Amino acid sequence: MQKPKLIRITTVPMSLEKLLEGQLGFMASNYEVVAISADKERLEKFGKEEGIRIFHLELTRKITPLKDFAAVFKLYQFLRKEKPSIVHTHTPKAGIVGMMAARLANVPNRLHTVAGLPLMEASGLKRKILNFVEKLTYRFATKVYPNSKGLYDFIISEKFTSQKKLSIIGQGSSNGIDTADFDPSLFTEEIRTSFRKKLGIPQNQFVFIFVGRLVKDKGINELVAAFLNLANSNPNISLLLVGPFESNLDPLLPETLSQIENHQGIYSVGYQNDVRSYFSISDALVFPSYREGFPNVVMQAGAMGLPAIVTNINGCNEIIENEINGLIISPKNVKELETAMNLISTDTYLYKNLKAVARQKIVSRFSRLEIWQALLKEYQTL
Repeated sequence: MQKPKLIRITTVPMSLEKLLEGQLGFMASNYEVVAISADKERLEKFGKEEGIRIFHLELTRKITPLKDFAAVFKLYQFLRKEKPSIVHTHTPKAGIVGMMAARLANVPNRLHTVAGLPLMEASGLKRKILNFVEKLTYRFATKVYPNSKGLYDFIISEKFTSQKKLSIIGQGSSNGIDTADFDPSLFTEEIRTSFRKKLGIPQNQFVFIFVGRLVKDKGINELVAAFLNLANSNPNISLLLVGPFESNLDPLLPETLSQIENHQGIYSVGYQNDVRSYFSISDALVFPSYREGFPNVVMQAGAMGLPAIVTNINGCNEIIENEINGLIISPKNVKELETAMNLISTDTYLYKNLKAVARQKIVSRFSRLEIWQALLKEYQTL
């Protein structure tokens, strides 16, 4: 019997690789899965690794109306030929292009996952345009899946769509966490000591880690400022930055870039395909983002046994419970961030209590297989 066809679309392949890691391969046992994204070479590599078909579609993360309409037409032609049962999109640009093309092609089940909204930090004309595009995406979709309760509430409050279209899969998250893979017991003391030495980080340092894009919206300007303030009085701390800069889309302040490059206590290692080793040599995650959906990084760090300092935004405040498995602060507040970093690095009793429950809080709620099974069940009930 022929399997029903499932098409999954993201703007760039990195979202398929990281945000949906393993999920498409899992779905392939029940569906004929096709992955669609930009960057043909990287997409082809992903398709081979997951054992699924791919279709290259030129998409950008910027506002590019002419290119976007060309992408809609190309995708529409592909969908008319393929006749899938489900088209499921992730990320804003893939959402509007994918849902519009799927609606034009009369695909019966048009699903869109919301995992963070750039419009939350926009204003003026740009905000109006992004609001309109978001509403249009949801209008073309038959179901919309915010991946956190905070996003669900925001979508309702902004009247982007009706409540009957909205559902949250499981307890949130787009993909959950592979808690067998993100496990601190995989890294011995000898491995951790050797890796710190390789990076040049002194063994006695308390290491704060950030993993993600090094951009303004992730709170990197505030993080570097808070770290420098704290380092002036506490030389036994280091800051490990794991992720790429995006100078075109969301650049950091020039002074922040200079401080990252020149301060001896800041270690910037760029994008890393496997971040577990970096978590293993760190003591606490700092994630002062302005907006999120349901951040994988916070779950990954927790699974690796790290307490986290996060901002009081949706997703983050659903993973972290204040003074239970981490600390919650206000967004864009250097002083609060500095105070929290000082507290977690100097109050031994508090730190040990936070660390003791960090992994258990993730394992009990956000196991990857549970998320996959919940989504599969959702597909099968459509």
